[in-house]
Amino acid sequence: MRLSNTDIYALKALGYLGTQAEGIYIGSEDLSAAIGVRRTYLVRILAALANHGLVQSKKGVGGGYSLPKPPQEITLRDVLRAVDGPIAPLSCVSLNWPKSCPEENRCCARNRVWIRVRDAVLEALSQVTVADLADDFRQGIDYSSCLEHLLPPSELLMPRE
Repeated sequence: MRLSNTDIYALKALGYLGTQAEGIYIGSEDLSAAIGVRRTYLVRILAALANHGLVQSKKGVGGGYSLPKPPQEITLRDVLRAVDGPIAPLSCVSLNWPKSCPEENRCCARNRVWIRVRDAVLEALSQVTVADLADDFRQGIDYSSCLEHLLPPSELLMPRE
């Protein structure tokens, strides 16, 4: 699993929305300014989150975006699945998007490593909620420094010295 800019921006947006009172809608311009993400990019992220029921939108005067349920009920597991799709490292161990493999019953790597990796990642992501992201936002943690630590694809294939 590898985080992307989109993941970080989704976490920032949800953290901000998690600080708002229930039923308050935040316009995309205000949300963009609050988290420092270009509005056009942010709207695409919010659409993906809305398609998975993690944010709700309302058009017109007084419209914008809000959380459809309390922030402590939305986990990072839900968020990353909405933004990235499968969390599993391989399709043969995916819970929601499985693809069978003719070797899966005999495959040691699948049965002893990749299933355990999937389960550990899903468990860890299930224990962190948008309420936690909101706490970070209140403390002034905005995840911008995370963007400096994302590995670009070119570095993933570079040999280490």
